[in-house]
Amino acid sequence: MEHKKLKEDSEMKIYNYMPESIGRLVSKLKERNNEEQKNITEAVQSIISEVRQRGDEALFELTKKFDGVSLQNPEVEKSLIENAFESIEPALARAINRAAGNIRSFHENQKEKSWFTTEENGILLGQKVTPLERVGIYVPGGTAPLPSSVLMNAIPAKIAGVKEIIMLTPPGKNGVPNPAILACALVAGVDRVFQVGGAQAIAAMAYGTETIPKVDKITGPGNIFVVTAKKMVYGVCDIDMIAGPSEVLIIADDSAKPEYVAADLLSQAEHDILASAILITTSQKLLKMVLIEIEKQTAKLPRKEIIQQSLDNNGAMVLVDSINEAVKLANKIAPEHLELCVRNPFLLVGDIKNAGAIFLGEYSPEPLGDYMAGPNHVLPTNGTARFYSPLSVDDFVKRSSIISYSKEALENVWQDIATFAEAEGLTAHANSVRIRFKDSR
Repeated sequence: MEHKKLKEDSEMKIYNYMPESIGRLVSKLKERNNEEQKNITEAVQSIISEVRQRGDEALFELTKKFDGVSLQNPEVEKSLIENAFESIEPALARAINRAAGNIRSFHENQKEKSWFTTEENGILLGQKVTPLERVGIYVPGGTAPLPSSVLMNAIPAKIAGVKEIIMLTPPGKNGVPNPAILACALVAGVDRVFQVGGAQAIAAMAYGTETIPKVDKITGPGNIFVVTAKKMVYGVCDIDMIAGPSEVLIIADDSAKPEYVAADLLSQAEHDILASAILITTSQKLLKMVLIEIEKQTAKLPRKEIIQQSLDNNGAMVLVDSINEAVKLANKIAPEHLELCVRNPFLLVGDIKNAGAIFLGEYSPEPLGDYMAGPNHVLPTNGTARFYSPLSVDDFVKRSSIISYSKEALENVWQDIATFAEAEGLTAHANSVRIRFKDSR
C-alpha cells in the first residue's frame, strides 16, 4: 500500500514511500553535481592552459594568487617528510600507523597476477599485468586537510607496484604542508611531495613542468575546481573517477538506536553543504526519535551551520512499509555509503546491488570505513555505484593480452579469420593470414 506523503516543507524533508515524491528525491540528489558552472569551467581551462604553456612560472604565480605563498621550489624537502611524525601528536601517529596496516592488509588481497594457458597444438594465451609507471595523488590541504586520503590512494598504488608515486598538496601559510599529510605520505611510501594545490596541481601532473613530472594517472579528492580540472585532463592521463558530494544512506528498522543513526547521518552532513544524509526506515517512532537526536547532537557540533544547510538541502527521511521496499529504494539511489542498521543485516547483503561500501550492523559506522577498517574510502558517488567500484589495486595496473599461435594452430583457423575479415570489407586483414598459407593451397 502507498502512503500519503507526510510533509515536504520541514527543514529535513520527510517522505512516505510514493513513486512521485521518491522520484523527486532521486532527481534532487543527482542535481547536486550540477554545481559546475560555466565560469568555473572557463577559469579552470585558463589555469590548465597557463600551466601547460609556462610550466613552473605559471605554478608560482597561481600559488601566490590563490594560496598567498611565494614558492621558490615546489618540491618538499625529504627531511621534512622524514621528520613529519615529530610534528604530530603521538595518538595521531599511532592511529596513522594502525590505519595504514589495515589498509595495506586489505589491499594485498586484491593483487592480480599475470596468467597463461597453453594447448597441445601450440596455442598460448594469457594476460600480462603491468603496474603504471608513475601516479600522481592530489590531497586537499588548507582548512580541511585529508591525511587519510593519502593512505587510501598511495597504499594501493604501492601494492600494485607503481614505480613512482608523487603527491601534490596545497602549501601551508608557513610554507610547509600539513604535517599529518606528510606523515601519511611517509608511511604510505610516497616518493616525492610537491606544494601545489588546486586546478594548477592537476594540470602540472597531467602535462608536467620543469620540476613536476608528468604522470600516467591522477587520483585523489578535491573541490569543484580540482574535479573540473580532472575531467578536462582525462585522456591526457587517466583519473580515478569523477567524485561528487559525499553521501550516506541508512536503512533502519525499529531495533536501531536513534542516537547512533542520528550521529551517523550528522557525520556525513558535516562534510559540506552538498553532502547528502538519508534515512529509510520502517519505523515512524524511530524516525521521530532520530529527528530529536539530530537537533540535540547538532547543537553541540562546531560545524553545525554546514550540517544544517546539508540536511535542509539534501537530507531526507523516508518511511516505508517494509525492509524490502527500503532495499529497492537504496538500489535506485545507489549511495556512496550504505549502512544496514537492522536486526540481521547479513540477510540483506545479497539484495544490495548498488552501493560503494556496505556497513553491517550498529557497530560498523561509516567513519570506520573512512579511517580504519581497511577497505578503500575512495568510493563512487552520485548514483555511479551502479557501474563504478571503490578505488583498488586494480586501478594502478594495466592488462595486456598475450597471444601466441603455432603454424599448426593458425592453419586450423585462418580461413575463418579471412571469412570474417572479408565480411567486414577488410581484405588486407584477410590477406594477412592467407599469405602465410599460399603455398599449402
